[in-house]
Amino acid sequence: MRRNSTLLVFGVAATSALMSAGCASDQDHTAATSTTTTTAEWTPLPPEPTPPDAVGVSPGGVTTRVDVPSDAEESQYGQACLAAKTWMDAQGGDPTVLVEPYLQVLQQPGFQDPGNFNTPWAELTPAQQAGVILAVNGAAEGQCG
Repeated sequence: MRRNSTLLVFGVAATSALMSAGCASDQDHTAATSTTTTTAEWTPLPPEPTPPDAVGVSPGGVTTRVDVPSDAEESQYGQACLAAKTWMDAQGGDPTVLVEPYLQVLQQPGFQDPGNFNTPWAELTPAQQAGVILAVNGAAEGQCG
């Protein structure tokens, strides 16, 4: 009987060892597959929320400041600046006084123009909104061609 128990214990130990080895290799395979899948399906994280005090809104309800780093490409900034300059020149008068009225135009629902990167204001990220505001202020200060 002792011999049968020894064989039984040895058999159980061997089976456990094989099952563990099999599980480990399955886990390794699963981990590799999971890593590959995760990498292939990676998408960028959404922008971090803008702190409430980082957004300046005028008494008229126009966003005039978004204190986050601008995410405007150079070509977008240039087009937005020129669009703002053209609009301000058509209005006449002091361009620095025209910043808020122009931003109000850009922020109207559905409005798309080079001044807001051809994207409605509500669809711009805070970093893009900061770029638009930067370009409008640049136009008012004569910083674009």
